[in-house]
Amino acid sequence: MQKTLVSAESAGWEWIDIEDPTLEELQFVAQKYDLHPSSVTDSLQPEHLPKHEFIEKVLFVITRFHDPEAHLEADTIQELTNKLAIFYNRGFLITIHKFPVPFIAEMKGRLEEGGWSMPAAGVLIKLLKASLRTFQRPALKLADELDYYEAKIFLSRKVPSMNKGLYHLKRKSAVSRRVIQLAETVTTGLTLEDFQQTEVQDLKDAFLLLENQYEEISESSNNLINTYISLASQRTNDVMRVLTIFSVFFMPLTFIAGIYGMNFEFMPELKSRWGYPGVLGAMVVVTGLIYSWFRRKQWL
Repeated sequence: MQKTLVSAESAGWEWIDIEDPTLEELQFVAQKYDLHPSSVTDSLQPEHLPKHEFIEKVLFVITRFHDPEAHLEADTIQELTNKLAIFYNRGFLITIHKFPVPFIAEMKGRLEEGGWSMPAAGVLIKLLKASLRTFQRPALKLADELDYYEAKIFLSRKVPSMNKGLYHLKRKSAVSRRVIQLAETVTTGLTLEDFQQTEVQDLKDAFLLLENQYEEISESSNNLINTYISLASQRTNDVMRVLTIFSVFFMPLTFIAGIYGMNFEFMPELKSRWGYPGVLGAMVVVTGLIYSWFRRKQWL
């Protein structure tokens, strides 16, 4: 569906927004605005990563924004983010996307309030900033999840199974960071005199700040996973230690009981009045010696 958000009569430049485009719509727009065929092809690929290129006086930008409707277990670039393709020239701005983009409608409203005074270059930078802002709330949510898992691991007496949750946390932070890193390279293409370099630098700073935030979450999640694995291994070792101690205590007792349970005909102890209490006493002495040895080795 094609809509004209800004007309040349009102602002001196055009803004064409195309949602879920057909091939015929793109071919018509490409012919009208002299867009390069390879760029048009890239704009149709929903899985395309952020990029920029300058072809025949037209700046082509692909960025990605966080999908507000992504399901809880989404952990790939395609599941977590949606693509936004932008063609820019002083005389026009063309945005192409498959799914609705909330900040495009917000941008149009700001243009109307400002009397259509903002140039196309300024709108492009605002759109890139808006796409970046969509990653801020997910970053805060991931940080809260990180705190939750950290408290569960260190404050709970029994560590619950969190392999799946920690894995998705790590994947989401790593994927979002990767998208932001790729989208940051787009700012290197904003070198034309059309763009105010103060705004471009502000955009770069915003990218860097959010990238560092996701990097911190990613590193913390990695550390938490390693800690979780170490604690799980330690608890397994504690269980094995208890089982080993019990087996060490019962091995000599089982040996003694096994000997006197063979019922040989010539076993004088079996006919002795004190044979049974003597064997029990021997078991108690052996158990005491093992206990004393464990205490001396500080294994108990």
